[in-house]
Amino acid sequence: MAMAGAGGNGADVAALNPKHAICQEKRQMRTAVRRKLREFAAAQRQIEDAAIQHHVLDAPWFKDSKRLCAYVSCAALREVDTTKIVAHIFNPDDPVQAKKLYLPRVQDKQSHMQMLHVKSYDDLVPNSMTILEPEPVDKSGSPREDVLDTDEPLDLLLLPGLAFDLSGRRLGRGGGYYDCLLSKILESNGSKGWKRPLLVALAYSPQIVDGSVPVDETDVPVDALVRASGVTAISPYARQQILTDEAKF
Repeated sequence: MAMAGAGGNGADVAALNPKHAICQEKRQMRTAVRRKLREFAAAQRQIEDAAIQHHVLDAPWFKDSKRLCAYVSCAALREVDTTKIVAHIFNPDDPVQAKKLYLPRVQDKQSHMQMLHVKSYDDLVPNSMTILEPEPVDKSGSPREDVLDTDEPLDLLLLPGLAFDLSGRRLGRGGGYYDCLLSKILESNGSKGWKRPLLVALAYSPQIVDGSVPVDETDVPVDALVRASGVTAISPYARQQILTDEAKF
């Protein structure tokens, strides 16, 4: 997606301050993609929601996962719907496919977010934006398990985002919550000698941009994209994992 650059003094400042230039590009891209999502026809959105969730639920790498992070989709944010995916995890058709699920809970406005273990929709409450989140304690009053404190490796993360490119670059909504948490999860897994989890983003067609998504050193790329057209393995790790899992089925 081509972005118009600022002229005059703005361009001079951007040239002297690369971080400023990247922030400017991100703001422009967010504005453009939000506009496209607002214009995205509801009927087409429903078609893509159904197709994306089907691809996830039918994927060997999803079926084979035992511990994963996901998200409860928010219609107001125009996120890809995850209702069928979350419902399937809570009530698997086959007990062999039972999974341990962690869902996000925002802690503050400083990019701090947890992924907490939940077992059913009863464990979720709406936050100030009416997005369902895990309550911090369970019904017995005990703190819920944080994914960073688990003693078992995480297999998969299903991620939202605002824009993506076909190199795996991800643009969030500007809060930095997912990038901060993903860095911690990858660091924790590495320190424990575990294999890294597969990072898979769900995206509508208007969220895939031409060219490159602007990123900085804090942005964590995804391994694969799931779109209505299918699953795209991007990183060498994803290609290895997805091909290995497909060979099992």
